[in-house]
Amino acid sequence: MLKDTGERVIPEVMKPANGLLLEHLARYYFALPYGRGRVLDIACGTGYGAKMMAKLRRKTVTEVIGVDINEDAVEYGRHNHFHPLLKFFTGDALDPALKERAGTFDTILSFETIEHVPDDRVFLANLYSMLKPGGTLVLSTPFGEGRGKPCGSPFHYHQLSEREFIALFSSELKFKATDFYYQQGVAIEKYKRPEGDYPIGIAVAVKA
Repeated sequence: MLKDTGERVIPEVMKPANGLLLEHLARYYFALPYGRGRVLDIACGTGYGAKMMAKLRRKTVTEVIGVDINEDAVEYGRHNHFHPLLKFFTGDALDPALKERAGTFDTILSFETIEHVPDDRVFLANLYSMLKPGGTLVLSTPFGEGRGKPCGSPFHYHQLSEREFIALFSSELKFKATDFYYQQGVAIEKYKRPEGDYPIGIAVAVKA
């Protein structure tokens, strides 16, 4: 039985105007042009976004892998979001052996995941190791008070500040280019922070 945590997106049971649903769909539509070759959707949830990538970018992708730590979500994806280019399996984004199971990728999507793990640096390093040279990582997270500080969600370890988020991509990991975007609702803009508290940050990073 797939439980609704309050953060899980299940389009089939949500109203079309649901704000959470629209925000998530906007991120996947934003990421579609980056989809090529082998694509990993890490923490794919119920799998609707992975299917969007497989279906709408079928001319540029060769395979889409949806990975989630929740077995019920993975089973839901298998039964409700089948596509011949898409496979699902259960896995932990912090598991160093995940690369052996999943392989390497031309594109990795990571939406609203990094705030759910205790060590964001280890998480990013693991994704980096699975990204092919020249591959693209598209990663989003809601901004907050900063690493190690309490936040409003019981499901988040913490929410990075904008400065901490940007600094992640200027660390020892070798990204040759990173563009940063802000999302407020369904609107996504480059380098232009919208009005309001704690917008969502999106990084598009290319591995050297």
